[in-house]
Amino acid sequence: MPKTHITMKVNGSEVEGLAEPRTLLVHFLREQAQLTGTHIGCETSHCGACTIDIDGMSVKSCTILAVQANGSEITTIEGMANADGSLSALQEGFRMMHGLQCGFCTPGMIIRAHRLLKENPSPTETEIRAGISGNICRCTGYQNIVKAIQYAAAKINGVEFQEAAE
Repeated sequence: MPKTHITMKVNGSEVEGLAEPRTLLVHFLREQAQLTGTHIGCETSHCGACTIDIDGMSVKSCTILAVQANGSEITTIEGMANADGSLSALQEGFRMMHGLQCGFCTPGMIIRAHRLLKENPSPTETEIRAGISGNICRCTGYQNIVKAIQYAAAKINGVEFQEAAE
């Protein structure tokens, strides 16, 4: 099958390669760009493990072809750290609030939460739960994921994080 030359900006760097028209973006990122933080879960768009940020939108990378991303700007989990290499507010939140267990959903969950906080810097618990509803976690029960996102929102907004009373 003939391959198409594609280029995209991933985590601030130009990435180029050849892709068959049927190659999913998740496979291109993992196999050609060597960015394996984007996980392959269900390949049916149900789990959200492959969530990336593309041109300012959260997208499940198993639902888009690599050729469709030609010329796009993409952020994967590898691009979430601060410029100095320190953890982003979201990564720190997931660490501090124990927002992960097995870690399989974490890259997609953090990317989705990143976009959520860009769109709504001070979401309520209900808005957070709705915002991450397309990403499945089979381990945590979501409570600590929600707390991690609340922690990050507080840090980004320069306010002290206050855990809700149980």
